[in-house]
Amino acid sequence: MNIDKVIQRATASCEKTGSKLTEKRKRVFVCLLKAKKPLSAYEIADTVRAEYEETVPAMSVYRMLDFLEQENLVHKLKSTNKFVACSHIACDHAHEVPQFLICDNCGSVKEIGIKREIMDALTTSVEGAGYQLQSPQLELHCLCEVCAES
Repeated sequence: MNIDKVIQRATASCEKTGSKLTEKRKRVFVCLLKAKKPLSAYEIADTVRAEYEETVPAMSVYRMLDFLEQENLVHKLKSTNKFVACSHIACDHAHEVPQFLICDNCGSVKEIGIKREIMDALTTSVEGAGYQLQSPQLELHCLCEVCAES
């Protein structure tokens, strides 16, 4: 992944919505882009302190993550309360509904897309049961290829 290209796209995306990817937000975002697995706000604060020699309180990191999530630059994994960078920021094509495969052994996460028709069918089923779907995000707990082989 070309981090500079992703940052350029993210900056342009924020400008389109009238927002700004500030330097601090960018640092939090870069931490997630470089991470091999999802990170909590506290882990991000520790990484920012180590890489940029800057102390950022976890509550500030949460606010920055909220911004990045609203801008569709990061995703929050609700089952683990951790965050991952969106893997489709630098793409030039439309995407399906993002879903997440989470390895229960090593913690790695892969973002995949599910066709909107499938999500529409799921929503219809949920409504048929008398409920309203609050979030279309699915987090499927699995074993990654490497962990499954060992």
